[in-house]
Amino acid sequence: MIDAQFLSFLAAITLLTLSPGVDTLLVIRNASRGGLRDGILTSVAICSGLFVHASVSALGISMLLLQSAWAFNVLKVAGAAYLIWLGLQSLNQARRGRELPMGDVQTERQRVSMWTPLREGLLSNVLNPKTVMFYMAFLPQFIAPGEPALLKSLWLASVHFVIANIWQIAIAAMVGSAARWLAKRWVSRGLDGVTGAVLVAFGLKLALHQRPA
Repeated sequence: MIDAQFLSFLAAITLLTLSPGVDTLLVIRNASRGGLRDGILTSVAICSGLFVHASVSALGISMLLLQSAWAFNVLKVAGAAYLIWLGLQSLNQARRGRELPMGDVQTERQRVSMWTPLREGLLSNVLNPKTVMFYMAFLPQFIAPGEPALLKSLWLASVHFVIANIWQIAIAAMVGSAARWLAKRWVSRGLDGVTGAVLVAFGLKLALHQRPA
């Protein structure tokens, strides 16, 4: 029988996953660029970063980041700079204009190395101090005294991993099914422009975020 505590975690983490954010935008951006393959790789890489945060939270390193202004600010600036860089890339593509690859054209998909969406997805998650803070505040609520903190944190992160991947890959698949429409130059420019602007906004918001007292 599944206990009420786990059901509470499941409900909370599902609602969190369904809320649009940087992860969703990045999956949409990369799926529109390289098709379903890029969307899946981006999603898997993003969700793999959850295990890093779970480990950091369980081992108490995140407490050090929250207590050290220098460590927190370094991570914050790195994450913000990376989001802004991704956003500026999309804005530049919107300015130049491009035709997004058709979902059924394999040669177009191969123009981007598989390591590109993997790197983008992993770094966007790992370099986000808000995820560190969230895991630090959230996971301990579902770890009972005496339970092995690291193993339980990794188990909870694996549940989050599955739920987030299902949702994000579904989004990537929907982007792929609309490939013919997305391939139109004016549509791709609009998507790049909106995505780029929002990513830059997220980056600026993160850069201005103050460390908790």
